[in-house]
Amino acid sequence: MKRRTLLRHALAALPAGMLAARAARAGHAAAPGPNAAGPFSPDWQSLAQYRAPDWFRNAKFGIWAHWGPQCEPEFGDWYARLMYFQETDTYRHHVATYGHPSKVGFKDIIRRWKAARWNPDELVALYKRCGARYFMAMANHHDNFDLYDSRHQPQWNSVRMGPRKDIVGGWRRAAQAAGLPFGVSVHAAHAWTWLEASRNADRDGPLMGVQYDGKLKRTQGRGTWWDGLDPQALYEQDHPRSTDAGKLKAIWNQWNWNNGASIPSAAYCDKFYRRTIDLLDRYEPDMVYFDDTVLPLWPVSDVGLKIAAHMYNRSVARHGRVEAVINGKILDEEQRKCLVWDVERGQSGRIEPYPWQTCTCLGDWHYDRRIYQRKGYKSATTVIQTLADVVSKNGNLLLSVPVRADGTIDELERAIVEEIGRWLAVNGEAIYDSRPWAVFGEGPSVEGAAPLEGPGFNEGKNKPYTGSDLRFTTRAGHVYAFVMARPDADRIRIGSMGSSASHLARPVTKVEILGHGDAPSFVQAADALTVGLPARALEAGSPLVLKIA
Repeated sequence: MKRRTLLRHALAALPAGMLAARAARAGHAAAPGPNAAGPFSPDWQSLAQYRAPDWFRNAKFGIWAHWGPQCEPEFGDWYARLMYFQETDTYRHHVATYGHPSKVGFKDIIRRWKAARWNPDELVALYKRCGARYFMAMANHHDNFDLYDSRHQPQWNSVRMGPRKDIVGGWRRAAQAAGLPFGVSVHAAHAWTWLEASRNADRDGPLMGVQYDGKLKRTQGRGTWWDGLDPQALYEQDHPRSTDAGKLKAIWNQWNWNNGASIPSAAYCDKFYRRTIDLLDRYEPDMVYFDDTVLPLWPVSDVGLKIAAHMYNRSVARHGRVEAVINGKILDEEQRKCLVWDVERGQSGRIEPYPWQTCTCLGDWHYDRRIYQRKGYKSATTVIQTLADVVSKNGNLLLSVPVRADGTIDELERAIVEEIGRWLAVNGEAIYDSRPWAVFGEGPSVEGAAPLEGPGFNEGKNKPYTGSDLRFTTRAGHVYAFVMARPDADRIRIGSMGSSASHLARPVTKVEILGHGDAPSFVQAADALTVGLPARALEAGSPLVLKIA
């Protein structure tokens, strides 16, 4: 998301003692039960027993519906925050379309959202046909609105208002019908600071100084559509503001609850804990993605550790072993033993020792009609290149396909997803169930990889792929070589597969090009394997895949 480009990870890995001390200073108590009993305790040492399940390691490719009421305006990511900053295009769009945010706030956008054409079965079936091996739905965003029948956010959820539908429940049923593992993404821990913008006011103009709607109380709703509802259960703004809360970019350096961030109260942490446990117990997702530094509310509360232990223990009780996946961001090497590391809009530069995931999006995380109008989506080729690169390094790719306000995807997105599916139908054996080879790749793109920034954000900053760039996977005794771009010549040189390479136990005996019936010629010399490419293979637009025995 374009939101944390400058985020750094200074506090990503505070030890338990520092956590306890900081929580005590903030007046926090440990979150109360009900934690499931089992082999996992809510501490890093115990969580290090974790091993990523085979279903996740084998799946490699998932699709995500990052969809909620912020898609109603179809004006891009972080709408519920940016609409409260006078200097943004989002504010100007909001005022022109809906009215001033002192009178028409985000709560009113929720009311407008109806999701009238949402057909989860059709979309999930499409994604499965196009090669997805797991599906994820958003359960809530930083906007604090639950997209399910929430017991602990009873007023501000999608069953109570807006679509009046159980969005998570609908996605879950569709994923089950398609036979796909089901995940949920949880982002609401940061509503405490993220929605501080709703307390802003115009700095100039006819309504200068008139506060936006973020401090409204239940008693102020008499005679309005929200009569009887408490806006503070949504906005959570009855607390001291963070340092520089009125500045657009300040939150990027406060994502780890440092640098002047207002520290959430014990009641807020407890409510988040109960909401999340309720979500996990009632909808039983196979996977949960936390959009947080390490875990939710870490390091000012231990609720994230308790949630992780609970989910793992519930999985053991249901399956006899851990089949659950929890994604965390900005993890240190020890924390990557406990969770599955997620890299947002970026890629690792090495073969990772533990399974991990890249999450990225065709466009913006929340649907943006402007991207559609200018045809600005990622191409299918770009997505496939990312998939090959990530899988070669022991990772998975989670691809967000933005969903429109009405619950549909547009025809450009559909065409891209279908093109990915056609490629996977031919080349999927090189992706699914594969593992990293001795080296992940070779070619110009391997050298000088762009460093990760905070949660990731090195996407598009590396050298463009050339016809000399290769990525490798292995499966069932074969090595698969992905030719990442159209070759410049009628042959491919693979230096990593020369006969003198120490990681080769046997000489190459056969080479195939997936999807092409003609066997190519090849010569294995000491310094390289050279494969001749037929003219028809050179015409392929997406990465070619060589199957090498």
